[in-house]
Amino acid sequence: MQTLVIHGNEACVRGAIAAGCRFFAGYPITPASEITELMSRMLPQVRGVFLQMEDEIASICAALGAAWGGAKACTATSGPGFTLKQEGIGWAAETDTPIVIIDVMRGGPSTGQPTASSQQDVMQARHGSHGDYEVIALTPASVQEAFDLTVKAFNLAEIYRNPVIVLSDEIVGHTLEKVRVPDRVMARPRKKPESPPKDYVPFRPTPQGFLDGMPAFNQGYGILVDGQLHDEWGIRAGHIPEVSAKLVERICRKITDHSQDLLDVEEYMLDDAEVAVVTYGSPARSSLRAIKEARKAGVKAGCLKIRILWPFPETALDQLCQRAKKIIVPEMNTGKIYREVERVAAGRTEVISLPKLGGEVHTPSEIFAAIQ
Repeated sequence: MQTLVIHGNEACVRGAIAAGCRFFAGYPITPASEITELMSRMLPQVRGVFLQMEDEIASICAALGAAWGGAKACTATSGPGFTLKQEGIGWAAETDTPIVIIDVMRGGPSTGQPTASSQQDVMQARHGSHGDYEVIALTPASVQEAFDLTVKAFNLAEIYRNPVIVLSDEIVGHTLEKVRVPDRVMARPRKKPESPPKDYVPFRPTPQGFLDGMPAFNQGYGILVDGQLHDEWGIRAGHIPEVSAKLVERICRKITDHSQDLLDVEEYMLDDAEVAVVTYGSPARSSLRAIKEARKAGVKAGCLKIRILWPFPETALDQLCQRAKKIIVPEMNTGKIYREVERVAAGRTEVISLPKLGGEVHTPSEIFAAIQ
């Protein structure tokens, strides 16, 4: 076990490499540039491959190709680059390609605030590409979580054969904190198909809705990977309604049917809480301090911190709505996840949005004032 003082972007790099990432393609963009820079230094030390591409579209396409070449692959970016990667994310979902995308969020739209923080990409992470599909998105609130959740992102990508997004932000990315880095992490290995090549059907699901491992080219498997909707053999079927519908339903249900397995929240002082703060990412830091101050002032306040934002933790929110009288949702955007909380609450409890724009995170006193 090593104890290091590093920033969140470096924690993401170390987490990716510890999880088995051996290919990175990226293009520098603030505030994620340190990830690209550090990958260029650290990947060659573990016999990995680093590519700086000409733009963000080329970056994600190179990483997708590397995934089918047998490597655990990753790319990183921020707002404008994340927008450019959306077609690649949709392709990854449609082709069951395991890939990790790190988005260090900054203010927008357009080029926005290159050196300031935000949480304005949370809906783009969920709905950014066209068509029906599902993603998994993790939201670290500390440098330690940047490491831990990046490792988890790679493991989930392998299990679900799906694009997984690490939704960091500028504050997490550039904060220096103490991080415990284990000598070895629980990294899920790349699992080859159990079926022999002669019997292998590349996109035929198991009874659990998953695919049979992850093959790579030049391993003897017959693999056809096409961006158009296809049948279980990978042959284009966009003109066949039943086959097309079956594929879209499968790639969605492999996530939605296992949403409980993807539940990752932390509860603080919620047993008797009358006012609850629902939070994720950097505002979670201020929220935890605020509920402690509220308790000192005699207010029964608690906090639900979300670590996996998509799929949305509806069961945890449903249980909270049965107990708390009021819920406050602080966000560095116009109130995007507030609407999701309000949807789950369905009028059972009052949900209060606490948005903050301009690139600054909420102070504990601002959240405390809302609690009071």
